[in-house]
Amino acid sequence: MSRIIAAACTAAALLLSSNAFAQEGDAAAGETVFKKCTACHNVADAKHKVGPSLQGVVGRQPGIAEGFKYSKAMTDFGAGKVWDDAQLTAYLANPRGVVKGTRMAFAGLKDPKEIADVIAFLKAHPAP
Repeated sequence: MSRIIAAACTAAALLLSSNAFAQEGDAAAGETVFKKCTACHNVADAKHKVGPSLQGVVGRQPGIAEGFKYSKAMTDFGAGKVWDDAQLTAYLANPRGVVKGTRMAFAGLKDPKEIADVIAFLKAHPAP
């Protein structure tokens, strides 16, 4: 009996930690949410503003966009990582908590739906 309970608990933990429950984002809704980001970022081209261009950010290593001067904290954080759904979700929810010493002043998005929508919007803007 205890083996069955242990197996069920393990299966439940794996299921909950997987992307099975990842929220699907809406790119059109994400465009609206992204307006909060446009003072510092753009996705239209590779031109940087106060923050780096986010065109093609999904799948890219953090802290390496050509021509942008990142903080040491961000370049150190990015070593061996890629901006995927999980990394972006954590970072967009709490940038300064994920990358201690980041220069990004934005406190983060608190609504998981908004985060998923922004990620969908970013995915719709791949590198050329």
